[in-house]
Amino acid sequence: MRRWGHILGHLPPTTNHMPPLTDMAIRKAKPTSRTQKLFDGGGLYMEISPKDSRWWRLKYRFDGKEKRLALGVYPDVSLALARQRREDARQLLARGVDPGEHKKAAAAARAELGANTFEVIAREWLTKRDWVDSYRVKVAAWLDNDVFPWIGSRPAAELEATDFLAVARRVEGRGAIESAHRIMQNCGQVMRYAIATGRAKRNPVADLRGALASPPDNSFAAVTDPDELAPLLKAMHGYSGTMVVRCALQMAPMVFLRPGELRQAEWAEFDLDGKTWTIPASRMKMRRPHLVPLSDQVLAVLEEIKPLTGRGRYVFPSARSRERPMSENAVTAALRRMGYETGTVTGHGFRATARTILDEVLGFRPDIIEHQLAHEVRDPNGRSYNRTSHLPERRKMMQEWADYLDKLRAQPAKSI
Repeated sequence: MRRWGHILGHLPPTTNHMPPLTDMAIRKAKPTSRTQKLFDGGGLYMEISPKDSRWWRLKYRFDGKEKRLALGVYPDVSLALARQRREDARQLLARGVDPGEHKKAAAAARAELGANTFEVIAREWLTKRDWVDSYRVKVAAWLDNDVFPWIGSRPAAELEATDFLAVARRVEGRGAIESAHRIMQNCGQVMRYAIATGRAKRNPVADLRGALASPPDNSFAAVTDPDELAPLLKAMHGYSGTMVVRCALQMAPMVFLRPGELRQAEWAEFDLDGKTWTIPASRMKMRRPHLVPLSDQVLAVLEEIKPLTGRGRYVFPSARSRERPMSENAVTAALRRMGYETGTVTGHGFRATARTILDEVLGFRPDIIEHQLAHEVRDPNGRSYNRTSHLPERRKMMQEWADYLDKLRAQPAKSI
């Protein structure tokens, strides 16, 4: 036994001539001008600093060397707990394990585990997304409110399909079925990122296919029948509200952009002589600059509103402040005032209107339409086309589209 104690290490015996510590003795001990030690036996003692900080220490030998092990701070670590930690160290030494090195390894394992939790990986993944700020905030809120409280602290590699299903069920339980699908889509993307960065082996979210309730059909309401579009265009051109909103209404179907891209239009983005509007990447959903060829009709709308707003930043400023664009729901609210219900048409719905009629009525190629919708279109080698791709065809399409809308507005739709 002596030989093994010399080679592997040992603690001093717990029985010695010095009486063990008591809670009363610890509480009565007062700091002095020098660090003092209160011994309990078996190598366990308390250090009391001149500033009255109190640390538990364990003195032991391993491989012939005397070492010290920190066991915690009093009173967070009580006398009883300090003694238990001394016994744990004794068990490690009996197995030939250095308690100090074991503590370092355990700390490193906890740090690695913490770096691999779902929340840590998800927040890292969020910083890599090239999204507009408003959507990034929305996704972060979903994760903060509906995901992290339940599985955020767990290692991503240990999560199972049932864990994600439980998260989705909670969201479904409050009636937010579509949100449950979107949240699971984000969770799946986080897990794929975890796999790519070596912190998970598989994506259990993929196993949920068919397990969630089907979301309602919440596609943006749109008019795609020319017979129904004709009276809508007439009503929009005859809108009796403010000039800013009326011009936005007139432009919306001709450029078929997302409402946010239209309402935040800035005069500096337009080249009226070159008949182009270049929207910067920061305002586009796909985070790439988007070029909109301007038809003669769109140029006429811009010339009409330029004397009113041309000296400011925004083409369509807010009624309350010229330093801000008009409100997010201005176009849709105007449609409601004209009598068009939520299920009939929305500002966003003009994109579906254009996509359908340009393809089915005017016969333009789907890829040209998708380019103009600012959707991702790839060449045969899998590369995304740039913003000027197929520009002559897109110019032709945008002018024919505006001409077609004029014809619809000018005569009964059934005669077109």
